[in-house]
This record gives sequence, structure tokens and C-alpha cells, in this order.
Amino acid sequence: QEIIVVAIPAANRMQEYGTAHTADYARRGSLAGKYSKFITNELMAFINAQYRTSKQPSQTSFIGFSLGGLTAFDIVWNNPFTFGKVGAFSASFWWRSKAFEDGFKEDKDRIAHNLVKNDTHKKGLKFWFQAGTEDEESDRNKNGIIDAIDDTLDLMKELASKGYQDPTDMVYEEVEGGKHNYDTWSEILPKFLVWAYGKPIE
Repeated sequence: QEIIVVAIPAANRMQEYGTAHTADYARRGSLAGKYSKFITNELMAFINAQYRTSKQPSQTSFIGFSLGGLTAFDIVWNNPFTFGKVGAFSASFWWRSKAFEDGFKEDKDRIAHNLVKNDTHKKGLKFWFQAGTEDEESDRNKNGIIDAIDDTLDLMKELASKGYQDPTDMVYEEVEGGKHNYDTWSEILPKFLVWAYGKPIE
């Protein structure tokens, strides 16, 4: 299908990106709430006024890479009547409310995971996740799986607990040798676009 692509520059990504309802333990993401309101209240209204757009959430996606992937997930989750699909590439789902040295616990302190855990099913939402096996080297729980993959799969488990099914409602693409960079993301982006907007083969 024909699509309209809007690329949004961030003036201060460490503060504008994040989760709208709260900053992380280091106060990163302090402007995420304002950024989210700008997207949903101002930018989307401008786009819809300027272009021949579909107003259906199922035809409107928000995607991002790294911190942008976390932000995309947060915006879509909180605005299901505006956005129906999210593409989260190597998303920063490690975003946490407590530092390691302050007693961080995986099951309590990851912000995106708690966002889903403490909420209900949002009808119609679809999720596309990607992580690369070389996104990073960190393995905080020493289970042999890097945190980028663990955090993504754990978020999908939270979504599954709310009734979302794999692969009907959510898809996970693990890129062997994939790194935390635009080369990897640009190679995998076409798969997301086909998933989100491809016409079914007749």
C-alpha cells in the first residue's frame, strides 16, 4: 500500500524519548510526556490536515529505534485510538525505575513491563519487535542471553498475559549478528513494512 512517512527529529533525545508517565531512575525522559502530547495532539492533527490520510488506527503506525523504540511502544500503548501498530527496533526496554546499586529487580523495576502489567488489554493493537544478537554485551542476570533480547521477550510475555497472541498480534524478529546501528535496522525495516502495510498475496 502507499504510505506517508513522517520522520521526526529530536532536539534532546535523552529527555524527549522515554515513557510519558515517568522518567527513569536517572531522570532521563523528563520531557517524554510533553513529547507524547506533541505527537498526538499537534503533529497528528497537522499531518491529517495536510495529507490524505487514513484515520483508522490500524493504518497508522509509530516506529522507532533504540530509545525511539521504547518511545514508540509507549506512545502506541497509551494512544490506541490514534495508533494501531508499533515497530520497536532494538528498543530500550531496559528503562528502569531503580539503579542496579539501589536493588534493581527485573520483575518490579522495568518501566515498560510495568506499564503493561498494570494495565488492561487494548483492543486492536499489533506489535512488531526486533532485536539483534549483537545489540550489546550486557547480561545482567547471567543467563547467557543479552539484555536487549531478554527485555524484549519478557515484554512479549507481559503482553501475552493480557491476551495478545504470537504471531497474530505480535511478531518478534531476531537478527543473527544484528548490531545496534542503522545498518541492521535498515536491513530489517522492509520486513516491518510488509507486515504493517503489505497487500496479501491473492
